[in-house]
Amino acid sequence: MSQLEQAVSDTFVAKGLESLPNNNIFDQVEALAKDFATRAGAHDKDGSFPFENFTALHEAGLLSLTIPRELGGQGLGLATICRVIEGIARGDASTALVLTMHYLQHAHAARSRRWHPEVYKRLCRESIEGIALLNAARVEPELGTPARGGLPATIAEPTTEGWRLTGHKQYTTGSPILSYFIVWARTTEDEPQVGSFLVPRDLPGLQIVETWDHLGMRATGSHDLILENVLIPREYALNISPISTAPSFDPLISTWGSLTVSALYLGVASSARDWLVKYLGERSPSNLKEPLATLPRFQTAVGEIEALLFANNRLIYSLAQDIDWGEYEPNVGLQAQAVKYLTTTNSIRAVEIALELTGNPGLLKKNPLERHYRDVLCSRIHTPQNDVICQSLGKSVLELK
Repeated sequence: MSQLEQAVSDTFVAKGLESLPNNNIFDQVEALAKDFATRAGAHDKDGSFPFENFTALHEAGLLSLTIPRELGGQGLGLATICRVIEGIARGDASTALVLTMHYLQHAHAARSRRWHPEVYKRLCRESIEGIALLNAARVEPELGTPARGGLPATIAEPTTEGWRLTGHKQYTTGSPILSYFIVWARTTEDEPQVGSFLVPRDLPGLQIVETWDHLGMRATGSHDLILENVLIPREYALNISPISTAPSFDPLISTWGSLTVSALYLGVASSARDWLVKYLGERSPSNLKEPLATLPRFQTAVGEIEALLFANNRLIYSLAQDIDWGEYEPNVGLQAQAVKYLTTTNSIRAVEIALELTGNPGLLKKNPLERHYRDVLCSRIHTPQNDVICQSLGKSVLELK
């Protein structure tokens, strides 16, 4: 157990709270990440989905970490979940992103009071007994990201049999393996409502169109989801409300999203650092006759990378622990966004420094550094994006609504 993990565990005990999970979880994560890393390059090159990784995660019992204990899961806290995601990302960032989305949807559902109880119990049971992953489907071709406002074009029509959904979603991360899609849509009622609907994969009218051909996170299978009159039971409407009603906002849900994504890209940057250290220790130019690691310029640059990663670690895990202990401030959501902005910026810079040091070898396809760089750049895409975060921070200081 690292000093950080031991300190967290000791603090939990001192506070009379539940201790961290057995360190065996972190050992499992480390072993799985090493295995995933052996295939990550091939999946990246082909844009193929790493199904075998999720079989391994299921066999290790790591797909149920955010399912409540009373429903058979492990109900682990945010700091531990971030550590797991960071660890998996060190091996394969794409696998870690799909896993992150699955964790987040279960964490959100556990806090929600608007799911039908039996539907949620069945979903949890399936996620524990088999490989039943879920993720949200929100982005649309016309609208783009819903985080910047607007209403979905996807419609949910009420019928005597349930709801019929029709629409087109993009960037549905994990689509090759997902068992359920949480689809954002609006209803066709006289007083339209908007919200999420649980859509099982195996229903008639649901189609996955393989469109994902991205620079980074190539193995996430973030394809398009097409729905054509897909009929779901009425109780699969999860959290719909009138368009005229301001949506309820749970700051802890957005906080989980910001910190888990931050941890993922910390894992990517740490892998880049590890490869760089190995390369500098092994590369001995003939004119130098010693490894590059002996040169002060390289030592200074590696030190800069280490400082960036250290800052990321402290920012992510100190706030995650505060949340786990219930010792957070009312503006914790905005604080988590600030952490995302700072840590993802640091992670990108850390990998850039590694590329600057290595030159052509760092950009060779046979080496993983260029893949880490392509993957870490994707941190800018995740909601909330940097301009939104900084504007929100600026407004809070300027006391503007």
